[in-house]
Amino acid sequence: MDHRKFRDAMGRFATGITVVLTEIDGDIHGMTVNAFMSVSLEPMLVLVSIDEKASMYEKLVNADQFSISFLKEDQQDYSMIFANQKQSDQPIDFNRLAGQPILKESLGAIACKKYELKQAGDHMLVIGEVTDIQINEGKPLLYFEGKYRKLS
Repeated sequence: MDHRKFRDAMGRFATGITVVLTEIDGDIHGMTVNAFMSVSLEPMLVLVSIDEKASMYEKLVNADQFSISFLKEDQQDYSMIFANQKQSDQPIDFNRLAGQPILKESLGAIACKKYELKQAGDHMLVIGEVTDIQINEGKPLLYFEGKYRKLS
């Protein structure tokens, strides 16, 4: 099997889009992630998978706390900005959840403290323990076959 075939197969799995944020010395850093999942209810754990070549790798691996914002269907720009596919034409305003930055008006957000790191191939699995939760109304932004999608 080749890498392209694997990527094409994984693209057949529709995912939601999240933005992972952390703050270092007053600067907010973030990245778009669709490799996200819940892991456990007791304790409440979630997992984010990050490529060791990602510019956010060291920041997230070394962070004690981080947040994850779940994007609404009208927040595709955030996904593209935090994936470095587009420049923001205006400053991004953040809210706070348990002291962590989150994207305003996202579908939901969770604040986490680092629980555990696990190396898995060329990615690090960052497991976070949920410290706070925010839920908002709306529909999710989805990703399927390499394209943004919306529920209809």
